[in-house]
Amino acid sequence: MQPQFYTRVYSTTDILQFSSWFQQMRTHHPVFYDEPSQQWQVFRYRDVVAVLTDTAHFSSQHNTQAGSFFEGTVIAKDPPEHRHMRNLVNLAFTPRAIGRLTQTITSITQDLLEPILPLGHMNAVSDLAVPLPARVIAALLGVPAQDWDILQRWAQTEHLTSQQRPTSPQASQQFLQNLQQEMFAYFAALLKERRRTPGEDILSLLSQAEVDGERLSEDALLRFCVLLLGAGQETTRNLIATFLWCVTEDPALLQRLIREPEMVPAAIEEVLRYLPPIWSLSRRTTTEVELAGQRIPAHQTVQAWISSANRDPEYFSRPDQFDIQRSPNRHLAFGHGIHFCLGAPLARLETQIALPLLLSQLKGLQRVRNDEPITATLAPLLTITRLPLSFQPSSGQNQL
Repeated sequence: MQPQFYTRVYSTTDILQFSSWFQQMRTHHPVFYDEPSQQWQVFRYRDVVAVLTDTAHFSSQHNTQAGSFFEGTVIAKDPPEHRHMRNLVNLAFTPRAIGRLTQTITSITQDLLEPILPLGHMNAVSDLAVPLPARVIAALLGVPAQDWDILQRWAQTEHLTSQQRPTSPQASQQFLQNLQQEMFAYFAALLKERRRTPGEDILSLLSQAEVDGERLSEDALLRFCVLLLGAGQETTRNLIATFLWCVTEDPALLQRLIREPEMVPAAIEEVLRYLPPIWSLSRRTTTEVELAGQRIPAHQTVQAWISSANRDPEYFSRPDQFDIQRSPNRHLAFGHGIHFCLGAPLARLETQIALPLLLSQLKGLQRVRNDEPITATLAPLLTITRLPLSFQPSSGQNQL
């Protein structure tokens, strides 16, 4: 019954067709056991919210595989450990801390646009969506500018593991372990330097932060760096690419956003609902639990389909229509409950700065229609790997 999300590569046209499958499942099989994946699938908005908020029955900690990048991080913790770690990590994501990045994001975006403007064409993924969040995360962590390309390479390597990693489980696990060890070694050296000469970056802040007299351990700090590098980049990368795909699909909408840049934040929220960067989140049952009339045994993996919940007609009128004036828009793109995405304010800030800059400077922007963007596997991420755009060449000077 379930489409083969894990092995195929889809065009963006194919992706929109999954809406009919979600509708069918919400109506007839809102909680469904999928034999091939041996997972329980959850599709309705209210049931997805229940899975994401009921931490007593749906565990994040017991759902994480040993040796994974998420092991030991805040997103793989249940209460009460989660609360303590979240309180510490939250210190790095205050509005003041995020707000200080405004000029940094503006400068990085402009630096990326400058060499592109005279060309009249770009791959929105490799030219902007990938390097922008990599450099912003680097600045946030206090990574020296000369090392920014290292973080970008790691981010690209993490993405490639879903398509080009060794095929055997043993070789794949070794590949990921080597990558993780390389990251840990780099951030351990950086943490040592920041403790010796603290700065205003979040690594310096978190290395000194205390809640109730306790600090994050060095292992927790290093895992947080790796988590931020991966999750923080992937979400923003996918959001930028998907936004540009959506708005270039409708020339009238694109022109409106160019004329009314104040509408870009609302358009970003609708992109998050319509084609969220993360399509599903998984949990593991701690005990037998009943959901939508189905009895789910203990120790079962439950996949909560955010992308289906975001199109539930009980919560969204005309859910398959892309509408930047949608209000309210209580989408679940960043999750829900205690595990609501820490990096959501940063992802919003990056896109709200970068996208109006791009729209204002790339005159005559349009999609290269004879070269459709390709997306990678859908579960759990929607990743556009190529998005060719064209525009009128310009000098690119005096833009700021």
